[in-house]
Amino acid sequence: MRIKKIFNNNAVLVDDQGKEKIVTGAGIGFQKKVYDLIPESKIEKIFEPQTKGEYEAYKKILETIPIEHIKISERIISHAEDTINKPLNKHIYVVLTDHISFAIDRAKSGIKIRNKLLNEIKMLYKEDFEIGIWAINMIKKELNVDLPVDEAGYIAIHIHTAYSNSTLEESTDIALIIRDLVDIVQGEMNVTIEDNTLSYERLVTHLRFALQRKEDGNEYDDLDQELISIIKLKYKEAYVCALKIKNFLKQSYEIEFGETELSYIALHIQRITNKK
Repeated sequence: MRIKKIFNNNAVLVDDQGKEKIVTGAGIGFQKKVYDLIPESKIEKIFEPQTKGEYEAYKKILETIPIEHIKISERIISHAEDTINKPLNKHIYVVLTDHISFAIDRAKSGIKIRNKLLNEIKMLYKEDFEIGIWAINMIKKELNVDLPVDEAGYIAIHIHTAYSNSTLEESTDIALIIRDLVDIVQGEMNVTIEDNTLSYERLVTHLRFALQRKEDGNEYDDLDQELISIIKLKYKEAYVCALKIKNFLKQSYEIEFGETELSYIALHIQRITNKK
C-alpha cells in the first residue's frame, strides 16, 4: 500500500493494487509523504469507498472532525458489533461519527435537544438502546462530557439502521407511528399509559410486530368470526379504539389491518383499561 493523500496523522488515502482505500491507525500519517509505503503493523481500519460520494463523506469526516471524536465513534461501533454479533454497514463510520461529534459540541455549548421518540426507541430497540447508554457513559468517562439520555436513543437508531435492512427514516418512522398509536389509545380510552409498565411494553410490542407482519404479508388471521364478534360486543369501547387506530393508519400510511389484528389490539387495549 502506497500513500496517495495524507488526511492527518492518523488517516491516509492509499493505493492498494490499483484500488483506492482509506486507512486509519495511530500515527499512520505522521512524518509520511505521498508514495511512502504503509507498514501493516500500523493499520487499524481499512475503508474502501464504493462511490465518489462515499469517498467525499469519509474525507470530510477525517479532515474536519477531531480525532478523539473519530476514535470514540469507532469504539462505539466495535462495541455494537461485539454486542449484537452482527456486522454494521460501513456507512455507520460516517453518519455516527458525524452525529457523535455534533452531540459532543452541543453538550459543551449547553444546548440540549429532546428526543421525542425516546420512550418508543427504548421499547422497540432495547439492545440498541443499551449500546447507546454504554456509549454516553463511555463518552463521560473518556471526554468528561455529559450527554443526555436522549442521545442514547439517537445512537440506538443509528446502530439499528446499520445492521437492519431499513433506512434511518424507516427506523424512526416505526417509532413515530407507535407513539401516535399509543397517543390514540390514551386519548380515546382516557388513560395514561406509563412507559415503564408491563401494559405499555405489551401494547408497544404487539403494535410493532403487527406492523412488521403487515409489511411481510403475514398478518394474523387465526380468529374465527364468532370469537371476533364476542370481542366486538364484550369490549366495545376497546374495539372502537382499535378502529380509530385502523383509520389513522389507513389515512396516514396506507396501512390497513384486518379484523383479526384489530381484535388482538382491542384485547391489549382492554387489558390496559382494566388497570385504571
